[in-house]
Amino acid sequence: MAHTIKDVSRLSGVSTATVSRAFSNPESVREATRAKVMEAARILDYQPNAIAQSMARQTTEHIAFLICKHDSSILDEFYAGICDGIMRVTKDADYRLLVSTADDWGSTRRNQVDGVILGGSATVGMISGYVRQNTKIVLVNHELGGFDFPRVVSDEQTGVRMAVEHLISRGHRKIAMLAGRFSPYICEVRFNTFCAVLKEHGLPIPDRYVRICDPNIPDAERQAERILIQQDPPTAIFGANDVIATGAMKAAIRLGRKIPDDVAVIGYDDSRVCEALEPEMSSVHTDCTRMGELSAKLMLDLLSGNKPEKNRFVIEPKLVIRGST
Repeated sequence: MAHTIKDVSRLSGVSTATVSRAFSNPESVREATRAKVMEAARILDYQPNAIAQSMARQTTEHIAFLICKHDSSILDEFYAGICDGIMRVTKDADYRLLVSTADDWGSTRRNQVDGVILGGSATVGMISGYVRQNTKIVLVNHELGGFDFPRVVSDEQTGVRMAVEHLISRGHRKIAMLAGRFSPYICEVRFNTFCAVLKEHGLPIPDRYVRICDPNIPDAERQAERILIQQDPPTAIFGANDVIATGAMKAAIRLGRKIPDDVAVIGYDDSRVCEALEPEMSSVHTDCTRMGELSAKLMLDLLSGNKPEKNRFVIEPKLVIRGST
């Protein structure tokens, strides 16, 4: 049986476009990559003259990572971690990585990439546009009904459960939540899990203990203050991410409350701000770099014509306990 360019791609671990260039334009391919391609071709007894057929396949040899989060930037710490993971995988794959926010990208640039990794709340319209272009799609940190693209997510339910049950284990029975205005998927799963865990433990969820805020410190601080100045205030606050939890800590300190003696605070994502605070903040660690690595590997599989073993990959979170609880 004659082997094809896809067989060489699978064995060498690079894209079909890279295999094609290794033969047609070897100077454009890294020496180490070219050596892998040639070794795979030798093992398979692949005939280079078959390359002519593969040249008809039009590719841009570009992959995009788009941060689909309102008012975000590529400096967003969580998505910067995901980007780092993507770059670690793609740097030796002979694909150029383009990084942008969805707001800055624009629909006119869809045809500039072979594949797109969409981080956050990608809209149905955006995804449909890439589908019409036959662009390969991988989702990261997002679930979207009606589509079954390969995706990488964190186990949000387990993460929230660990945070809330940690507060309960410390003796807290009056626990508030500052819910952030994130993507509908993240916002819903974190809030619903928070409520479910409290109900399982027979604890009340007064409406006055729950506030929705923008994911920035000033608004989180305002909402936390409104919770803490009530009669019978909560003894613990779960912030839906570390930025929001930081606002809660600032509000508590300005009101003269001691952390964690008067009020405990826990966040989510385990960002660098956690260790910059005093006391240092407990949080749920999400391995965003690993999320990026997996999403990039899935994309390279798709571009090489390989079907992933499954479409949904889940990263397990870890609880990091510090002085704020």
